[in-house]
Amino acid sequence: MHIKSFRVQNFRRLKDVRVDLDQQTTIFVGANNSGKTSATHVFQRFLDPRVHFQIYDFTADCWEAFNKFDPATDDEEKDLPKICFDLWFHVDDENIHRVLDLLPGLDWSGEPVGLRMVYAPKSPEVMLSNYQQARGERRYPEQTADASYKPWPQDLTDYLRKRLTSEYETKYYVLDARECDEDLVPKQGYEPFYVGSSSSGASAMVSALIKVDFLNAQRHLTDAESHGRAEDLSRRLGRYYQRNLEKFETDLEALSAIANSESALNEHFAQAFGSILGSIEHLGYPGASNAGLVVKASFNVQSMLSTSARVHYVLPAAHGSSPAESSQVLPDQYNGLGFKNLIYMAVEILDFHHAWEDVEGERPPVHLVMIEEPEAHLHAQLQQVFIRRVFELLPEAKPGFCTQMVVTTHSSHILYESNFHPIRYFCRDRKEGALHRSEVKNLSVFYNGEEKATREFLQQYLKLTHCDLFFADAAILVEGNVERLLLPLIIERHFPDLQASHLTILEVGGAFAHKFQELLNFLEITTLAITDLDSVEAAPGEAAQKDSGRSSACKTTVPECVTSNESLKYWFPKLATIDDFLELPYAERVAKGKGGKTNIRVAFQDRRPVVWGTESTQLAGRTLEEAFALENLAWTQKQSRKILGLYIQKSEQMKLGELHDAIFTRVRNLEKTRFALGVMAEQDKTWTAPHYIMDGLRWLRDRLIPVPSFGPSAASLTVEDPE
Repeated sequence: MHIKSFRVQNFRRLKDVRVDLDQQTTIFVGANNSGKTSATHVFQRFLDPRVHFQIYDFTADCWEAFNKFDPATDDEEKDLPKICFDLWFHVDDENIHRVLDLLPGLDWSGEPVGLRMVYAPKSPEVMLSNYQQARGERRYPEQTADASYKPWPQDLTDYLRKRLTSEYETKYYVLDARECDEDLVPKQGYEPFYVGSSSSGASAMVSALIKVDFLNAQRHLTDAESHGRAEDLSRRLGRYYQRNLEKFETDLEALSAIANSESALNEHFAQAFGSILGSIEHLGYPGASNAGLVVKASFNVQSMLSTSARVHYVLPAAHGSSPAESSQVLPDQYNGLGFKNLIYMAVEILDFHHAWEDVEGERPPVHLVMIEEPEAHLHAQLQQVFIRRVFELLPEAKPGFCTQMVVTTHSSHILYESNFHPIRYFCRDRKEGALHRSEVKNLSVFYNGEEKATREFLQQYLKLTHCDLFFADAAILVEGNVERLLLPLIIERHFPDLQASHLTILEVGGAFAHKFQELLNFLEITTLAITDLDSVEAAPGEAAQKDSGRSSACKTTVPECVTSNESLKYWFPKLATIDDFLELPYAERVAKGKGGKTNIRVAFQDRRPVVWGTESTQLAGRTLEEAFALENLAWTQKQSRKILGLYIQKSEQMKLGELHDAIFTRVRNLEKTRFALGVMAEQDKTWTAPHYIMDGLRWLRDRLIPVPSFGPSAASLTVEDPE
C-alpha cells in the first residue's frame, strides 16, 4: 500500500495542483518560491495535530474572497474559502481490511482509495455571527488620539487572523474514483460522502493509514557550542537513545557494567567526602535520632548520553593499526559540517523508521518521510551518494508496509542521479492573473511520451553537464563555446536587468538544439535559442529538397544557398533557402511544438549595414564570428587586435567584397575559443554585439521583466521588427 497522488486546493501558492508520488522516492524541484515547501507543509497542517493553520495558509486570492463575502447574497457553504487536501492510496490485498471505512461501496474493484480533508468553517452561520458581534464591540480612540489606530477586526480576514482555529476545523470525506476523471478530479456535481470532523475523532482514520515525518532544511548544525536552537550530534543521539530506551534496558551486560561503575564510584565518594562528613558530626549532626549523610552515585543512561557522553571522531590510526587502537580523537564540533549533516540525516531517518515500527496498536502501513534540501554542506559526490543510498539505510520492508520519501532540492547533482520518472517540477503559473500561484508538472508523463532516443539523449546531457535547467527562470540555448563565453559579458553591458533573473546557458550546438524543444515546452520555460544560419551551396534541385548533407559552406550571399543547421530545418520546414530565413519576420521566428506551444524564440543572423571606406551594403554573417566581424569591421581590422584572429593583412587596400571573402575564409579556420577570450580581454569596449543576439536578449528581457501597464504585454510572444 502506498500514496498514489495528492491534490491541494487553496493552500498558499497551490491554488489547485495534483502531485503524483513515486512508490519509493519522489524529487520536488523548481525555482525558489515555486511551491515545493508548501507541498510538504500541507501534510503537516492536515496530519499533525500539533501544527495549526493560519490565515496566511490560504492562497492570496482567498483573502479577497473573505472580505467580499456577503451573507445576504452568497452561499455560506460554497463561497467561504476552504482548503482541500485529497489523498489517493493504492491498496494491496494485505491492507484491504484497513480501508473498509474508505471504500465507496461493496462493488469496489481495486480502484484507488481516496480520502478528502477540508479545512472549513465549523458553522458558517455561527462564525459570521461572531464576526459581526466582534465588529459591534470595537472601541475607537478619542478624537485627540492617534488617528492611524484601527480597532480589530477591520474585515473578515482580520478577524480570522486571531480566531481561525476556533472557527475552522478539518472535515473528512470518502472519495469514489469512479466519480472522478482520469486525473482523479471529482466530476461536476459529485458530492463526496461525509464521515466526520477532527472534533468527532475522524482524524483517526488518517493516522491509522499513514505516518509522516519531516527532516527540515533548518537543521541548525554548527561548529560552535550549541546555543538556542543549535544542535549537535550528541544531543540528537541522546534523543535516539531515549526513544529506544526500553530495548536497551534489556541488555544485561550493559546494566551490569553500569552497576559496577556505580559501586566503584561510591567507594571513591566515601573516601573523598569522608573528612567533610566527619567534620559535620562535630556540629551535632546527625546526632542520635537523625538520618546519616552519604554521597552515592546514581547513573541514568539517558542523562549520561545527553549531558556527559559525547560523539568523538577518531583520527586515522598509523602503521596499519585499527581505528579503535588510536588515542587521537576530536570532539563533535571539530568535524566538518558536511559529514555532520550526513550523519545527522542518517540518524534521523533511522529514528523515524524505528518510531514507525514501534507505533502502539496497529502500525500504519504507509510511512512518508519528507526531506528538505539534503544537499546542505555536502559536496557533489556526497549528494549523489546520499540520493542513491538513502533507501539502503532502512531495513527491508515487511509485506504490506511501505516507506516513501519526498526530497525537495536545489541540487542538480541530486536531481540527475535519477531518470525523469521521480521528478516533479514546480513552477510559477504563467496564466494571466495567476501571479501568486504555482503548477506542478510530472516528468514521468514527458518520459513516457517522448521517443526513446531523444529521451536518453536528454537524460545523458542533463546528467553529464549538471545544468540547472529545472531551477532557472529562463534558458538560453547556444551553438558553442564562443556564445557561452560572450553572452554573460553582453548581458552585463547591455541588459543588466537580466542579471537579476536566473538564466541557464546550455551549449547544445545547432544539430541538437531542437531535441530540447518538447522538454522546454513541457516545462513551459521561456527559452531563447541562439543559432547560426550555416549556409551551404545547394546542389541542383537541392533548394526544394533541403538535403544539404554533402554540400560545402558558402557565404549567405550565394544565390539559392540553403542551411545545414538541423535545428533550423526542423523548426522551419517550409523555408527553403537562406534568403527565406533572412526575410522571415521577427514575429515569426519562434519554434512551434506540439499543440502550437511557442515558448522558444529563435535568433539567427540577419542582414545588417556594413560600411568599409566609401562602400556600404547589407550583409548577413554565416556564423557568430563572421557576423561579429562584419558588424565591427573597422574595429577588428586594426592591427592591434590581431590576436582576435579576424585581422586581414592589407585589408585597407581591399574592396568590401574582397574583405568579406577573406573574413569568410579566415573564420573557417579560426581558433574560436581564443577569439572569445580575446574579446573578453580587450580593453577597448566599443565593439558591438551582433544584432541578432541583441534582439534575442531584448525579447528575453521583455518576457522576464514586467513592463508598465501602459506598455506592451510582457506575456505576449509578439516580437516587433527592430529598427
